Amino acid sequence: MTYDELDLREPLESEDYQDCSDFVISSLGEIMREAIDSGRNKIVINTNLKLGIPMENVNKIAGPFVEAWTYEIFAECLKDGENKYDLINVEAGGRLNMADVILQFRKVRRPSSVVTGNLDVKTTSRDIPNSGKSPNITSFARIRSAYVQDPDYIFIVLSIKHRVYSSRDEETSMMMGVMKVVDFNAYDLKFLGDSDLSYNPALGTGQIQVKDIHYVSYQKRTTWEFCKLLDRKFIASRKGFEQWLEYAHQNNWIK
Repeated sequence: MTYDELDLREPLESEDYQDCSDFVISSLGEIMREAIDSGRNKIVINTNLKLGIPMENVNKIAGPFVEAWTYEIFAECLKDGENKYDLINVEAGGRLNMADVILQFRKVRRPSSVVTGNLDVKTTSRDIPNSGKSPNITSFARIRSAYVQDPDYIFIVLSIKHRVYSSRDEETSMMMGVMKVVDFNAYDLKFLGDSDLSYNPALGTGQIQVKDIHYVSYQKRTTWEFCKLLDRKFIASRKGFEQWLEYAHQNNWIK
C-alpha cells in the first residue's frame, strides 16, 4: 500500500477562509502596532544584579516575558470601552495548547459571526544575530489533526522582535532591565511557502519548523493541500511512510 492508495479524510475549509485569516492578521497587527507606537511596548524587569541582566543570555528568558506582554496587550484592548477592533474574547493558551494566545473577533459572515485566531508567539532579539531564526512551531501530529478536525482552523505565527538594555534607578540605585518590543510580523502557517517549512523528526511525532522566520514567502493553498504538504515532508524524513501510517491510524486521518 502506498500513500496515494489510501482513502484519507479530506478537510474542506469554508469559502471565506482566506478572508477570515486576513481579517485576523490585519486586526491583531493594528492592535500590536498601536501598542508599539503609543509606547506601551516596554517590559521592566527589576534586579539587584550590579551589572543588570546578562545580555548574552537574555534570549533564553525573553520568550515568557514577551508572551505575557502580548496577552496583556490584547486583554487591555478587550477592556477598552471603544474596542474598535471588534475583539470579543482573549484567552491564554494552556500548557498543552498549541496556541499561546487565542483571540476571537466579531465578523459578519455565514454561518457564524465569530472568527478565532490561534497565536503561536515566537521571539527574536534584534541585538543577537540569528536569535530564534529557525523555531520549532508545533507538533506534526497535533497540527495535522487540528486541520482535519477543523478545516477552518486559523493558526497564526506571531514573530516578535525585541531588544533589551539595562538602566539604573536613580532613587534606589537598583539595576532595571528593559525589554522593548520593537517590531513584529504575523503569518498564517497554512500559507507559508513550501521552501520555508521543514520537518524536524526530534521530539515526539516531530516538529514543524520555519527555516528563517525573518524571511518567508506566501503560497495560497487549501487545508487539504497543506495536510498533504505536511505528510510529504514527514514521509521524506528518516521516520518514513510506515511511521506516518501508524500516526494516521492513531489520529483517524484515514476514512
